[in-house]
Amino acid sequence: MVIHQLRTIPAEMRGLWWAGGLLGFALSGFFDGILLHQILQWHHLLSGLESVSSLESLVIWDGLFHALMYVLAVWGIALLWRHRQASAQEGSRRALLASALIGFGLWHLLDAVVSHWLLGIHRIRMDSETPLAWDLAWLFLFGVLFLYFGWRLASKSDSSGGGRNIAITLVVAALAAAPIAALPPQDVDTTVVLFKPGTSSAQIFSALAEADGRLVWSNDNGTLWAFELPEEANSRVFYRHGAVLVSRSLLGASCLTWTRA
Repeated sequence: MVIHQLRTIPAEMRGLWWAGGLLGFALSGFFDGILLHQILQWHHLLSGLESVSSLESLVIWDGLFHALMYVLAVWGIALLWRHRQASAQEGSRRALLASALIGFGLWHLLDAVVSHWLLGIHRIRMDSETPLAWDLAWLFLFGVLFLYFGWRLASKSDSSGGGRNIAITLVVAALAAAPIAALPPQDVDTTVVLFKPGTSSAQIFSALAEADGRLVWSNDNGTLWAFELPEEANSRVFYRHGAVLVSRSLLGASCLTWTRA
């Protein structure tokens, strides 16, 4: 029934459905990552893989996961902007809210089926003796219920007014979740530093000594380094010694680590 309705909605409203769905999906990913990876620390994205055991690697993959959510959120915001005139039309409020709920629930459905059961890369609670019970409870609360309410809302034929307030709320929520998702977890103190080409090892180790840090790793060409720094260390010292980017966030570390040889 809902699929039939989606096929028959006006073309100018179809963009709002896609925008709301993408933003709901991205917000669901941010919700999962912030709550389960960082706050509760029940699992990381690849906690179920024995081949990925170091905390550094787990955090890097969490960062890549959040990077994907950034892409989807930006895509959704871009669609909202492109179809901003439609958000003032009658029924756009229902379209945005219903699609966001469906997108939020769809993320948890895919996460449960693909990540938990087919691939086994993690479970909701890795330390539980009954992981399936946690998987099913989480899927019901944040997957099935959200899909159900989104479906019920999408099935209604009554008008609901313009949806600009809902659009603004979704954008603000995405923009607020993004920097929170990029915060480093409390148990990770690795700082990733990208130096400009030509920076000498003497400059780098001089900066490291000034920051009272310890070398963790570096890439083959000597431009990307990871250090463990004390909490009171001033990372700006690296900029005085040739650094172009210093990051302690999940996103920054994960993106920079792709250049690591």
